[in-house]
Amino acid sequence: MLIEPTVIWRRPAKGAAHAPLVVLLHGRGADETDLVDLTNWLPKHFAYASVRAPVPVEGGGYTWFENRGPARPIGRSVRTSVDTFRAWLDGPATSAFDAKRTYLLGFSAGMMMAGALLLDDPQRFAGAVLLSGALAFDAPIPVAPRRLAGVPVFYGYGTLDDVIPTDLAQRSTRYLREQSGADLTVREYRHGHTISRGEIVDVAEWLGERG
Repeated sequence: MLIEPTVIWRRPAKGAAHAPLVVLLHGRGADETDLVDLTNWLPKHFAYASVRAPVPVEGGGYTWFENRGPARPIGRSVRTSVDTFRAWLDGPATSAFDAKRTYLLGFSAGMMMAGALLLDDPQRFAGAVLLSGALAFDAPIPVAPRRLAGVPVFYGYGTLDDVIPTDLAQRSTRYLREQSGADLTVREYRHGHTISRGEIVDVAEWLGERG
């Protein structure tokens, strides 16, 4: 049975049925309201779906998978979330949008989820924005060399981030830069575990060039 997540939609005033779609994936302990205000600075001709993650977090909010610590997911939980999310994404809720013009935008744990979705089926998406997180190397998700060959990816992170373990951040950066084959844009920012105004301006420009 298809599980319908809680979603906040932002659609353009005109041409919504033919708009590119960006799916927003929040970080651990947040919910669907966390990233939706970013759409105020993103291209107006896109549609946006800000989705609530399925796993409740003790103390409030949600996350995309069970884990053993920051950026260290339980593999089977990642696999379940990817399969469940794809069932929703390929279902009636998004049927008005062109699957080949769908982008992912994930922050922190949402970056890991976005990366897992992209690596699982690179041809399903037009590209991805990966912010302040790591890739799910320990999950049953393909990370072969050139897995993302030619796929547009924006990868942004803060040099002062003290949440994502350094070894995982560095491993993710090496894979994206040297092995993934992605059409990669990398931006470093002098901030911590957050999304700065300058970063979202860069993301808006990147999306605008592709949509």
